[in-house]
Amino acid sequence: MSQREITAIEASVARTLQSSVTPLDSLDITRSLVREVISAYWKGTQALLGGHARLRELPSGVSLAPLEPEVRELARKMGTGVAESDVLDASYRIGVLYTGLMPDDRRARLGAHYTPRALSQRLLDMAEEAGVEWDTARVLDPACGGGAFLSPLALRMAASLKDQPAETVLASIEQRLRGYEIDPFAAWMSQVFLDVTLAAFCLKAGRPLKSLVKVCDALEQERGAEGFNLVIGNPPYGRITLSPSLRQKFGRSLFGHANLYGVFSDLALRLTNPKGVIAYVTPTSFLSGEYFKALRVLLGWEAPPISIDFIAERKGVFADVLQETLLATYQRGGEPSAASVHFLTQDRHGSVKINGAGSFNLPEELDRPWLIPRSDRQSKLVGQVARLPYRLADYGYTVSTGPLVWNRHKSGLRDHPGQGRYPLLWAESVRSNGEFEFRAQKRNHKPYFEPKEKEKWVVTDHPCVLLQRTTAKEQCRRLIAAELPEQFIRKHGAVVVENHLNMIKPLNGTPKVSAAALAALLNSDVVDQVFRCINGSVAVSAYELQALPLPSPDDAKDIEALIEARAHREVLDQAVERLYESEAK
Repeated sequence: MSQREITAIEASVARTLQSSVTPLDSLDITRSLVREVISAYWKGTQALLGGHARLRELPSGVSLAPLEPEVRELARKMGTGVAESDVLDASYRIGVLYTGLMPDDRRARLGAHYTPRALSQRLLDMAEEAGVEWDTARVLDPACGGGAFLSPLALRMAASLKDQPAETVLASIEQRLRGYEIDPFAAWMSQVFLDVTLAAFCLKAGRPLKSLVKVCDALEQERGAEGFNLVIGNPPYGRITLSPSLRQKFGRSLFGHANLYGVFSDLALRLTNPKGVIAYVTPTSFLSGEYFKALRVLLGWEAPPISIDFIAERKGVFADVLQETLLATYQRGGEPSAASVHFLTQDRHGSVKINGAGSFNLPEELDRPWLIPRSDRQSKLVGQVARLPYRLADYGYTVSTGPLVWNRHKSGLRDHPGQGRYPLLWAESVRSNGEFEFRAQKRNHKPYFEPKEKEKWVVTDHPCVLLQRTTAKEQCRRLIAAELPEQFIRKHGAVVVENHLNMIKPLNGTPKVSAAALAALLNSDVVDQVFRCINGSVAVSAYELQALPLPSPDDAKDIEALIEARAHREVLDQAVERLYESEAK
């Protein structure tokens, strides 16, 4: 199924919606279209197998919409075409079609993103390395979607029973493999792909496969008497407002707002049996975000990580997802030990290359961000800094975000200075070379702000270090800082700092390290690398900055002499690197 064919379907669906006299639900059209694809796909696979089994019925309550003849014919052509592919490739293509055509609000609410085949296989390999045995393990995917994990799981289970009769293979898999899915249509897709995966065994046994997918809200489910040896999957992502009962149920892993994948991580702990394995594809944000600190503590105590694979690319892995992503395995009831780290790269054919990046240990204070290398070079660095006790607070600083959210205070933006107006500092004022430059050249940026009497809380009248709040891992530097000069504040009386900047401010009185020296530290290559081993998102948060391991504040004063001597950036970088090396000895 080519991108051209998918684009043609999208255009046909859009025309159907626009030309219809009666308002149509686009989700109903999407389901009708995908059902037509799957129907043709089923006929094609049965023909290749020489079987005559009927396609499984849709769950009751799934509504469909009529399709234009042009769309129906294109869907049938696509279904017949993918029948020539193996089931894992076909299920991925059809799964992506379903989530891609799903209305945006529905996809966001479900957190529906289909896992590429290579990543599914890699996570299964990681589960196997963690000790899962396919011939005996009870396995659950609690958010199985269109079956990205259930079909390859069934294949591995069947392969482990290769010398057994077909009926024995089917009965074993039916007893041990389960999927939960809240979307009844996706649950049906997942079950159909299982039917195709095990069709040869069903033909030999002379019976259809029992239903292995339960339509339900997984968060409402409880562990049975046995529990599962493996809970695996790509849980949904995104913020969620939990009911009071669910918030109470998962309260142990929550801090502030709830995120679906964090709650599903807690759920996995509840559903696995003692010594069970959890294998998940998730965003990396839980490694460092403040909202996930209770989850980090829970995982550290109950299911320490065994292995983590970082996905090198943010783009092109999951449709419409720009978050950094990882694959991880955890051992329930395991002893904390060094967890292995890899990073994965995908070629244009979808194959995955695995590169080792060393290992890491959990911090003594489990709620702190986990310091994890992303490369061989960073593996050595993590070993050097993991036990450093010094933080910004030891330097005499705290961190807060710039107080002005400009689009909530548009009426106060000004083009020119004047009475009661202050320079408005945007992120662009912090230059990539580590210097401060008063600028407001981007679209919608105004250089001054005139606060109303009740808005004086946005005004800052003391020196600090400014640091950009949003940077991407693809940039050559994640930490971009500059000292806000005292003379600039004296000249203007005060400033207003916009919300896309962090303000690193003295805690009380005079800090142990000057703002200029601190800015030089933060702008150094080695501190930038340390931060990359902590951070799990594009945000440079105050919480992460406060957790950043730093050299001793007494030693950091050596940087001040270099600054006074106007040392080059390379000299400063080398001096900071020596500070970290000396601290590690």
